[in-house]
Amino acid sequence: METLLAGLAGVVALSTPVVLATLGETLTERAGVINLSLNGMILLSAMASFAVAVHTNSLLLGFLTGALVGLLVALLVAVPSLHLGLSQVAVGFVLTLLTRDLSYFLGSPYMGKQGPRLSPWPLPGLQNIPILGPVFFRQDVMVYLSYLLIVGMWFWLYRTRAGLVLRSIGERPEAAYVRGAYVRRLQYIYTLVGGAIAGLAGPTYSLSVKAGWKGTISGLDGVGWIALALTIFGGWRPLRGAVGAYLFGLLQWLSLVLQPYLTDIPSQVLQVAPFPIMILLLLFVNIGNTEWMQRTLAGLPPDARRWVLRVLKALQVQPPAALGRSFERE
Repeated sequence: METLLAGLAGVVALSTPVVLATLGETLTERAGVINLSLNGMILLSAMASFAVAVHTNSLLLGFLTGALVGLLVALLVAVPSLHLGLSQVAVGFVLTLLTRDLSYFLGSPYMGKQGPRLSPWPLPGLQNIPILGPVFFRQDVMVYLSYLLIVGMWFWLYRTRAGLVLRSIGERPEAAYVRGAYVRRLQYIYTLVGGAIAGLAGPTYSLSVKAGWKGTISGLDGVGWIALALTIFGGWRPLRGAVGAYLFGLLQWLSLVLQPYLTDIPSQVLQVAPFPIMILLLLFVNIGNTEWMQRTLAGLPPDARRWVLRVLKALQVQPPAALGRSFERE
């Protein structure tokens, strides 16, 4: 039992950077902006935060550096996209390649170096709760911050007037503008804040989960793309996106646990299996709208058809209507 709980606690810790990246992108895309630079941004923030922590021996400065890198990269996405009207997808894709290569180039002197690492901080009282305590409350401060961000972002989106304005900007920015919302200003703010939150994913890896900087073998490349996929899988909702991130972490853990028992399957296949599985789950998000699926469902018995429709409806998501579209005042 203790081994299982320790493994699940590891899943929570390993999933935290993905949770942070997904939450940051969810906030950004709720404002109608696509930050496709996420993958390279996480790599650059991981490298920069580790370098700063090595030179200053300060974890706080390291994490602040990660957030600052995320904010600056998000600004480089926002200005051409919102102010100049360039394609958000094109700008983000170029930036993710640039920041990825920049992180490898600038990070070469720090390959294999030892640096400070964030220590676990068990919460008094909560850490002794059966099952939940060892899994969720014997973690480090970044894990606890992710809990607060999940709940806080959900509350902000669905229980505050500012959250209602944010959702309206992503859906109908023209209507929000007519009702007095400063659409472009708010898009800048949420893009920058979302970028800073996603930027924390980098130092959470290099200063906590996978301490150090190992360049191309650090295992970070691809995490940003997973976070982008989870934003869609989560239906642009913080809680559902976080659940998807924890599911991805669980799949990664299971690939390691099952490896000794599945000796006929190459270990490399098991290690990369969580990625295609998440892509497959993403395909199910809107598969219920396809014509071939409708024909398939029509041939099922009524009870089975109702059950499948219920599942597909639960998975189905609808992106913000103005996502990726620049707002122009008339």
